Amino acid sequence: MLIRSYGDTLDDGAVQLSFTLPVPCDTKGREAARLYVEKLGFYHVDIAHSHALADGFSFYVAYGKTGASVDYSQIHAEEATGEKLYSMQESCDIIRGRLGRKVVIVGACTGFDAHTVGIDAIMNMKGYNHHYGLERYSEVEAHNLGAQVPNEKLIDYAIKVKADAILISQIVTQKDVHIQNLTEFIELLQSRGLREKFIVCIGGSRISNKLAVELGFDAGFGQGTYAEHVATFVIDSIIIANHNYE
Repeated sequence: MLIRSYGDTLDDGAVQLSFTLPVPCDTKGREAARLYVEKLGFYHVDIAHSHALADGFSFYVAYGKTGASVDYSQIHAEEATGEKLYSMQESCDIIRGRLGRKVVIVGACTGFDAHTVGIDAIMNMKGYNHHYGLERYSEVEAHNLGAQVPNEKLIDYAIKVKADAILISQIVTQKDVHIQNLTEFIELLQSRGLREKFIVCIGGSRISNKLAVELGFDAGFGQGTYAEHVATFVIDSIIIANHNYE
């Protein structure tokens, strides 16, 4: 099943792009933007909008068309959880019935990242978009450490409270700073012989399950995921681990 972007008509290949160029916002700058988009392989290019950002820098919104397509039937993108998600009540019932104790989850936004919106959406009692956070789960002991938490401090705290799972939120991704920070976290766990002690998950707007696994984490949660996704994965992981040890 081949699919292609479209604007006015199905399969017309229309695409909208936005970008910045280090040139003044004038006629020559707009022409430079148009030629640049053509160099990317687009045709019927139109610069729909432009404005100056600063002296010698300008921003552009362009429309163009492409003949490129992808075979949707051949795409495979695994999520951390399957189709079945536990509701808050189902999660608590399973924890109470299968584990007989509370599940301890520690979360933080680590490194220099000061954006708590992601970790708060998953952990805070009020949650986000009508999805309650883990603090509201009666059978979950949730610890939200906030932002700019050093990796070492997060690990030490997880040990202190005997956490089952550690959640890390990363929003700032400029120059792949999140990759460096997340890699450091895994390396710290491994150097201290603690990697297998915790279920470790990451989340953020540019985080995917594939990236998380590649970096050495157990799961990744990106856009459109809520506390239910995290709770389901953590609970299932604990149950599977307990079964393997039996």
